[in-house]
Amino acid sequence: MPTLERPRLRPGLAAALDDSDPYSVLIWDRLGLADAPRRVTLREFRWAQMLDGQRTLRDIQAEVMCLAGGELLALEEFANLVERLDEALFLDGPRFRERLDGPVREPSCIGCYEAEPDALRRQLHGLFTGRQGPGLPRVQPPDGRLRVALVPHIDYHRGGATFAWGFKEVFERTAASLFVIIGTSHYSPHRFTLTRKHFKTPLGIAPTDQAYIDRLVGHYGDGLFDDPVAHLPEHSIELEVVFLQYLYEGRRPFRIVPLLTGPFQDCVETGSEPRFREDVGRMVEALRRTEAELAEPVCYIISGDLAHLGPKFGDAEPVDEPILSQSRRQDQAILQQAEAADPAGYFRLVADEGDRRRICGLPPTYTVLEAIRPCHGKVLHYDQYVHPRGYESVSFASVAFYR
Repeated sequence: MPTLERPRLRPGLAAALDDSDPYSVLIWDRLGLADAPRRVTLREFRWAQMLDGQRTLRDIQAEVMCLAGGELLALEEFANLVERLDEALFLDGPRFRERLDGPVREPSCIGCYEAEPDALRRQLHGLFTGRQGPGLPRVQPPDGRLRVALVPHIDYHRGGATFAWGFKEVFERTAASLFVIIGTSHYSPHRFTLTRKHFKTPLGIAPTDQAYIDRLVGHYGDGLFDDPVAHLPEHSIELEVVFLQYLYEGRRPFRIVPLLTGPFQDCVETGSEPRFREDVGRMVEALRRTEAELAEPVCYIISGDLAHLGPKFGDAEPVDEPILSQSRRQDQAILQQAEAADPAGYFRLVADEGDRRRICGLPPTYTVLEAIRPCHGKVLHYDQYVHPRGYESVSFASVAFYR
């Protein structure tokens, strides 16, 4: 295990000169695991770059003093910097490893939603009852027809009403207490990544079903835990867990299975349907076999958005109405394939575009539809967020899939 005897900066950090102080550098965590940026002096930043896990503090002290022409520098100055970086979780040491290896995943999306539990409940209540919302879910015995729900993972401020439409259907149409949440992976290139961590939010801790994970791993094989960091900053699972906690709080306990899906770009580039890829086909079969072994209903939550347009995502031109209209038409064509529960047709439309609109929901949507094969789907709500100056646009939908 890494120690602070030979301190090492961990991956995922970024740095830039502080605009408010030309003699300082801000270091922050691109993965969102650390709480806040930290400011260091230019001299300290040069020292921090020497924290490679090979040198001791005395090695660094001697090297710096040599480069500085023999300037006397106390070892305590280096030790103080290391302690501050360690407290910030910027070092690959015991504190960071505890965060990485602990049984509970801490929330990473507070700010997207309220941090205080009662304020969060009010926020979610407003998403159901607001102008675009579907109204509160009816409390009645569910008919059990729902197999799968596709919901967004954009932040609540921009897509909250669409979330509410999807989760209202979940609450009213499934008796499941086990939710397999399959979401887009934004931080890892790995095709599929599981975690055994339980998910913590201001509304409590949602337990992860370890027995289901054991079965899934048994059918899929090795490789599902190769990226231990992937789930920690990821929002595509957490934003769905919050809604489940809100809906089932005080009603019935539930468990989750958090599974991330990485890019299908190789399939798009070759035009080869993903199920013919060995790893995708293996996951499809593993999901089928695992469910077949269970004596309880399962509800699958697909966490994915649709098009990502504008300069924020690499397009040359700002988003305008002609671009938005064309994208809406393309989205509707894709959603028609979803309603037909046709994963091959869904994939073909995205691949024929060359995924130029960056449909981030492709991997989880295809995987679930191919594995579960629901009879048909129904679009519940669709929307586009558009930046006021056209810097970005993201489209998203909630779709219910039935037996």
